[in-house]
Parts: sequence; C-alpha cells; structure tokens
Amino acid sequence: MKPHILLTGLLLLLAACGGGGGGGSTSSGGGFSGGGSSSSSSSSSSVALSNFTTISVDSGPTQAGGNVNIGFVTVTICAPGTSTCQTIDHVIMDTGSVGLRIENEALTPAMRTALPHTQVAGKGAAECYQYVDGYVFGSIRTADFTIGGENVAAMPMMVIGDDGDYANVPTDCSSGGGTSHDTIADFGANGIIGISNGIIDCGSYCAGTTNNGYYYTCVAATCTPSTLATASQVPNPVARMAVNNNGTIVDLPAVAGLGTPSLTGTLYFGIGTQTNNTLGNRTVLTLSNSFLLTATYKGVALTQSFIDSGTNFYGFSDSAIPSCTGNLAGFYCPATSLGLTATLTGQNGVVANVPFTIDNTSQLVQSPNYVLPGLGGDPAGFDNLEPYSNSFDFGLPFFYGRRVYTAISGRNAGGTLGPYIAF
Repeated sequence: MKPHILLTGLLLLLAACGGGGGGGSTSSGGGFSGGGSSSSSSSSSSVALSNFTTISVDSGPTQAGGNVNIGFVTVTICAPGTSTCQTIDHVIMDTGSVGLRIENEALTPAMRTALPHTQVAGKGAAECYQYVDGYVFGSIRTADFTIGGENVAAMPMMVIGDDGDYANVPTDCSSGGGTSHDTIADFGANGIIGISNGIIDCGSYCAGTTNNGYYYTCVAATCTPSTLATASQVPNPVARMAVNNNGTIVDLPAVAGLGTPSLTGTLYFGIGTQTNNTLGNRTVLTLSNSFLLTATYKGVALTQSFIDSGTNFYGFSDSAIPSCTGNLAGFYCPATSLGLTATLTGQNGVVANVPFTIDNTSQLVQSPNYVLPGLGGDPAGFDNLEPYSNSFDFGLPFFYGRRVYTAISGRNAGGTLGPYIAF
C-alpha cells in the first residue's frame, strides 16, 4: 500500500482541507437515493451513465494554506437507512491507499451522533492507519455512501480523530513514525478516499491476529489491539459498488509549461463495464502482490515503484539534480527545466516509457499556479517522510494528460485480471 505523502511548508502541501465547519452540508431529506449524483450521455449510446464524478485540482479551502497537485472529490455519507446525510467536499482522491476516512471535525454534530460505531465484544472498534509521513487514528463507523452516481449501503468507514472512547492514540500507533493527522489542519483535508488496487485495508491477517498494527478496541479512552472481522474492516469503496466494482479511471487534461491555477477532470468507476470506461488498446502493466512495479531510471531498476494519485510530485533520488534549500529542502531546483525519462515494467513483462519534466521548485512557488506538472523531489530529503527504498513514486503530475486505469486485485477488468495499472 502506497499512501499519500503530506509535505508541509510554504505552498507545497499534499492535501487540501475543508474550511470552517467541515466543508459540507447536512441534509434532512436527501436519504440514500443518490444525492450528489451526475449523469452523462455516451456518444455511442442513448443510455444515461452516472458511473463517474468530477475531480478538482485546486488550492483547496482556506485552512489548507494553498496546495499543489491535489485531486479532490466530493462524497455524501448518510446514517444507514436514514435521511441524516452530509455532503463533504475536498476529500483526497488516492489511488495508493484503501478506504474512506473522514475527519471528525469535518462532520456536523448530527452526523457524529448518527453514524453507528462498530462494536467488538461491547467495545468500540478503532483503527490506526499509517501513511508515509504520519498516521491517523479514529473510530470505525458504518455509513451509506454516495459518490457521483454510485451508492454503497452500510459501508464501514473511519472517523479520524474521534473523541470520547477514542481520544487517546495508542503508543504503538503514534510511534510508527511521522506526525498525527487527526485534525483537518494536520491532515490538510476533510478526508481521503483510498481507491487503490486493494479490496480491503487489511484482510484475513487482521481478522486472525490480535497485534496486527491496524485495529483496536476502545473503552474509556483506553485502546488495546484487537482482531476485526473482514466484513467490518474498512474497504475500498469501489470494490463494494454493485456493477462498476473492478477499478477506476482517472482522466485529467494535459498541463503545459509551468502549470495552471486549477483544472478539472473525471473519475470513472469500473473498467470495461460501461461504454465510457472501456480499456481499449491501453498499455497494461500488471503489478506484484504488493501492487508494485519496476521503474528503470538512468539504468537503475527500482523494483518497489508505484503510481499514486495521492502524492503531489515525482518522488525519486537523483544526486545529479540540484536540490532546493531552506523551506523547500527535499524538492529539486535545477537551473533549467529538465526533460527526463523512466521506463516502467510490469510483472507481465510489458514495458512503457514515461517522459516527464522536472522544474525549479523555487521558481514554481512564485507563480499563482496550483497545478504544477514539473514538481519533483527526493523523498529521502524530507525529514518527515519514511519513503519506500528502491522506489520511484509517480505522483499526480504523472496523471496529467493521461487516462490512468487502476484495476482491483483478483477482478477481471476489461479482459485482464487485476491488479494492474494501464494508461
């Protein structure tokens, strides 16, 4: 699992947040009938399709302080079987993690009360979820879920930074490295939706092993490690959809030069299930069981590489590229724009060349743009990161100008079994 990287300082934050009262609205009459849905007519069919939603790449709400290369979507959650609902904007779209996680302070008081807690032997279930730069901790709840025109009933989700029984983060969670993201300001977003190649965030290991590093039970603000049945664990929401449940497509327009203030694109659900999500003749790179592939850069094979919309830059090590200093330490600052190439190789032996550009970050931050295709850095150069070794992280800039397919493990997606990445 390759969760997103959160970078603090100046303009360069990974995530954005919902401002003030939680970046959403509460409804008393929307129910689970599909609030926030959209539809479109396919050019090859008169059937209206709704298996998609809008992606926004922008600066984020004011609490974020300005962000670059972050793809956001809007979701709606409801207390199961009721009309107590809330629409929440600026939720990070992350193809590198699994599950829906919403900040407690992004929820209205009515939603906090209405969402039922998962119970294990009379105690509330909680989760610690680790990211490359930190962790989140909070309760496991159940919600009816809507994104675009897709609905999932009674889906487990996480409420980050929940209070009461969940107020104290276990030491073995907080000591895992990085910092806490248990508030909107810390996380930089109202939440995150993980739509990676995985079906569930842990699986049978957490169902059978008590000290699994993920799940806990909490009472009176004391939390202890616990097993949790797979049916109650936090799933990939796409995997729970009725029909379009084998993967996603991220479709973002190309960005020229040093960037643009904002852009919009489309997130499609399903691969080969509708007329708008066909695989066609895309290059398909199958992945390892850990959802990794090999990137060869300047003759070095980096076997733990990945493509991840939740990272906001190209993350790789190259001592020949000048590094930035001061608050921008870790990012690259070449004297002029660099045209580079990496070669991706899937488990199936398929090879794809990926040209990309690295620009001078100190110049980029002087612009009013929040969409920066040439942003790059060395993950080992940031004090708050614990990067994968031997890896190349193709973040959101990789997605600009591409239609990128993420197929879910074990599911037939357009005639090829996942997990794979295609573009």
